[in-house]
Amino acid sequence: MESIHRSKLLVRSLVIGLAFTGVPAAVVATSANAENAKSCAVQWGSQREASDKASRAKLVDVRSGRHRCFDRLVIDLNHRATGYSVQYVKAVRYDGSGQLVRLRGDQQLEVAVRAPAYSKDGKPTYRPDNRRELTNVSGYRTFRQVAWAGSFEGQTTIGLGVRARLPFRAFTLGGPGDDSRLVIDVAHLW
Repeated sequence: MESIHRSKLLVRSLVIGLAFTGVPAAVVATSANAENAKSCAVQWGSQREASDKASRAKLVDVRSGRHRCFDRLVIDLNHRATGYSVQYVKAVRYDGSGQLVRLRGDQQLEVAVRAPAYSKDGKPTYRPDNRRELTNVSGYRTFRQVAWAGSFEGQTTIGLGVRARLPFRAFTLGGPGDDSRLVIDVAHLW
């Protein structure tokens, strides 16, 4: 955060300084934007990412966050990491019924986690307040909507509407304790 403020201060100083030299401010702004794009360059792609690992994890929470170069979706699991598949699709469908999940955004990522959102007894381990808006992503640069697509036969599916087909990565993190997280980062730029 401090580096962002420092960058803004530097740009303002350059604009003010260059105003006295006759160099157009647009040149400075363009240089700053080019430098920002260069520093956010990623080596990710837009093809399917998956893991076939199996576990007894249950989905317990879904959350999101904004970062300087990407938006992040985090799926919390109550045990060690499980299998997953993340891919761009023409349409996300509800588990079981196959009905269309309507999502905002020009592109859609289907996030399938090999972990149910219910216990062995059928009791929910995650119950979203609003299935159409699992997290509030208003103001995000890339995410447009995070929606529930169901939990059926040991798999939970989430639809992620994004503004364009952008590079992404998916990976798991362990902790705290025996818990783990599936993380999906979608870049702001190519």
